[in-house]
Amino acid sequence: MHKYPSLDLDAASGDAQITALRDLANAVRRHSLGMVHGAGAGHPGGDLSAADILTALYFGVLRIDPARPGDPLRDRFILSKGHCSASLYATLAMAGFFPVDELASFMQPRSRLSGHPHRAGLPGIEASTGPLGHGLPIAAGAALAAKIDGAAWRTYVLTGDGELQEGSNWEAMMAAAHYQLDNLTLIVDRNGIQQGDRTERILKLEPLADKIRAFGWRVREVDGHDFTQLLEAFRATPFEAGSPSCIIAHTTKGKGVSFIEDRAEWHHHVPTSAELEAALAELGGTAQ
Repeated sequence: MHKYPSLDLDAASGDAQITALRDLANAVRRHSLGMVHGAGAGHPGGDLSAADILTALYFGVLRIDPARPGDPLRDRFILSKGHCSASLYATLAMAGFFPVDELASFMQPRSRLSGHPHRAGLPGIEASTGPLGHGLPIAAGAALAAKIDGAAWRTYVLTGDGELQEGSNWEAMMAAAHYQLDNLTLIVDRNGIQQGDRTERILKLEPLADKIRAFGWRVREVDGHDFTQLLEAFRATPFEAGSPSCIIAHTTKGKGVSFIEDRAEWHHHVPTSAELEAALAELGGTAQ
């Protein structure tokens, strides 16, 4: 597991560890908002809702080494909701995969930080994603490869909730249960909002947990902004030997910024300079 250069999370007490993770997640939020503002494009609502999940994974769960991004024994993480690349890039930079200063090149010509993650050229990106419904099938294939090889590394994939309206996800769920991929963990960013409206008005997903269980998975539901719940769930996987695990993380779109929270129009709205300044103040700092 990688240690953030200025922190030793394993040595910290429980409360101190949670405080450190919360501070890291808010730094991810600040970076991602600054990146979207600078690029004039992006998806800040989902960036903010996923920040705590990404922080918990990269600083508390994944067995990774930024100095050896191609280590064959590393855990794999795939961001299926690839439109929320800004928060992933910010997390990777803070974890040491590339310089934090490079975040300023987000979506610029010839930048390695394209609008959707691209695995060629940027360390830490395991799969090129963006078209929704691709990440979970790729992750299931990776987990199956590890099973065939008898390898100990695990695969984690983060999807959006609206993304689950894509049928390819359910085909992948069926295959993962069939092949008993207990080395695979799906995290659903259940913020309840997709482009344009709430998921339940566009195409109903509930009862989501029951549907995933019916496909042979073991499911837990957590508060996706509670690090204690997130870490306990991640560290309990696989929830049952021989079955893939799903964590439905209930989140708030735009978490951390009062005028962005739970508003569909911020799915891909770009903050003005005044909005960015106000958002950064709420998040406890300035763009870094």
